[in-house]
Amino acid sequence: MRSFYSSNFEKFLNDSEAEVLGMLATNNGFDLNDLQKNTWLYEIKLLKEILKSFDSNGKILFEYTIPRIGKRIDNVLLINNIIFLLEFKVGETSYNINEIDQVLDYALDLKNFHKESHDKLIVPILVCSSANTKENNISAYEDKTIKPLLCNSQNLQETILRILENYNENSFDYNDWENSPYLPTPTIIEAAQALYSNHNVEEISRSDAGAYNLSVTTQKINDIIEYSKANNKKSICFITGVPGAGKTLAGINIANERHKFEENEHAVFLSGNFPLVDVLQEALARDEKERSKTTKGDALRKVKSFIQIIHHYRDAYVGNDDVPTEKVAIFDEAQRAWTKEQIANFMSRKKGVLNFEYSEPEFLISTLDRHKDWAVIVCLIGGGQEINTGEAGLIEWFDSLRRSFSHWDIYVSNMITDDEYTRGHQVEELTEGLNVHIETELHLATSIRSFRSENVSAFVKQILDNNPTKANETLLNLNQYPIKITRNLETAKKWVKNKARGTERYGLLASSGALRLKPVGIFVKNELSAPNYFLDDKDNVRSSYYLEDCATEFDVQGLELDWSIVAWDADFRYNGTEWTYNRFNGSKWNKVNNESNKLYLKNAYRVLLTRARQGMIIYIPEGNPEDKTRPTEFYDKTYNYLKQIGIEEI
Repeated sequence: MRSFYSSNFEKFLNDSEAEVLGMLATNNGFDLNDLQKNTWLYEIKLLKEILKSFDSNGKILFEYTIPRIGKRIDNVLLINNIIFLLEFKVGETSYNINEIDQVLDYALDLKNFHKESHDKLIVPILVCSSANTKENNISAYEDKTIKPLLCNSQNLQETILRILENYNENSFDYNDWENSPYLPTPTIIEAAQALYSNHNVEEISRSDAGAYNLSVTTQKINDIIEYSKANNKKSICFITGVPGAGKTLAGINIANERHKFEENEHAVFLSGNFPLVDVLQEALARDEKERSKTTKGDALRKVKSFIQIIHHYRDAYVGNDDVPTEKVAIFDEAQRAWTKEQIANFMSRKKGVLNFEYSEPEFLISTLDRHKDWAVIVCLIGGGQEINTGEAGLIEWFDSLRRSFSHWDIYVSNMITDDEYTRGHQVEELTEGLNVHIETELHLATSIRSFRSENVSAFVKQILDNNPTKANETLLNLNQYPIKITRNLETAKKWVKNKARGTERYGLLASSGALRLKPVGIFVKNELSAPNYFLDDKDNVRSSYYLEDCATEFDVQGLELDWSIVAWDADFRYNGTEWTYNRFNGSKWNKVNNESNKLYLKNAYRVLLTRARQGMIIYIPEGNPEDKTRPTEFYDKTYNYLKQIGIEEI
């Protein structure tokens, strides 16, 4: 049921308090304590008194569910075609900013993801029953969401009447609204929390055509796993996709579904992305601690059996013949696995292991190959996302399979031919001599990171590919996703703060090579705690909200913000005709000539420019003619190029 209690005003007024409370208790799936019982009784009594004077055809809902994040709105009132959201804090004597954000978040969630709410007037009201009366100035955001109103038990009715007097809305069917399709686009953090607490991917993902592929891809992988299991096959699958298409979400979902301990089937989600793993482990542990009332340490230990740093998994099997517990292993961002040279150097320096003879892909495959019967590896591959020296890309996975594991079945999508995956190699060359199956379902073609626009990743690719004409055409279709440009950092900060509502997260981003942003107060070399940056509240100085800590491509890959400031330095700059690649060393900029290093730098900006779900502002400094490391020409041509594309200056 979408709510614990639902009726028109006439029936609600005729039902006794005991009858309403009984319905709420019956539909409540949790233990009913005295605090919750008394809160509901207070709401019932107050709303019965208030609603006597309203149209009996209005509708009231208690505990209306928001599936995306597993929360419930205390009360929804549908009156005169206006949606009122009431969040009660019984006994509260003051209006807490976090509680104001909470009720606004509910309104924004409905506005963005609840189909029948997109064009409706939504009125969020925080009701602190014992607080002082506050004069409310009624005003609305551009999307017809009223800015949160603050009420106590005495002026709630008067406030509702004021709204009704000021707004005349088109009629809609209240039953259709109550049962409206809900098409969410959760953050990867929200998605991981929901999946880990046994929601399925259909509940938390948009069900329209743009994200349909996500469920299809998950089902295809499950089919391959079942086939491999039934026929004692070893299989490796490559899921490709555009930035923000949900590859990580698909991987977490597969790992969650394949935890079948009773069938001796274990799955693990592995990633070399330390910040992503840190953030997900911390988020899931906090959530587990809250839900199960366990200790933080116990919660974290449980989470770490499900999501692990790939290097910790790898190290457990070096120098032994141990067979992994897991039969299914999902490798996130598999294009970032290390080359033989990179891992040999690391193992020698850090682990004291000499003459390590494997690339990372080859060794990881070898661990699953130790199973005598079946095993499945799922590699999540992001095109154009190798961002660091020694990252092998897709090519090394195929080379490893050809060298040592030609008996494995290989499943790839028909989009594996894109140069962002093959890096100039022909697919026939990569797959020669291997048992390859083409499965179209293994490519995620549509970005779902931004529910405002699905064309952001294409737009960014066109910018970076030096295709301003095409980028301009794409920009014209991004009217729901604001992109601005400025030369003033304070202007950029004000813009994201003004755009963000409720707990929508904003933050400052820059390339790890942006060393000459230091004079304007952006320090990319400062150590950043990703869990603090992405999870903590507005009152924590280490959170992204403070706009003091700057996240680089290494901190933010695989994660996202609602609104971002992308600070652009002279490491990747336009010279009037093409992009140039630069590295700051000592006291001067040097040209980057190595093609792989050029690719890493370009991909760093691809990552930074595709992190925001709702909109971004690009900050390019003015430079300083008296500073030879920051002359104005290093920045002006990049700025003019982006303006030429049509990005609006503020």
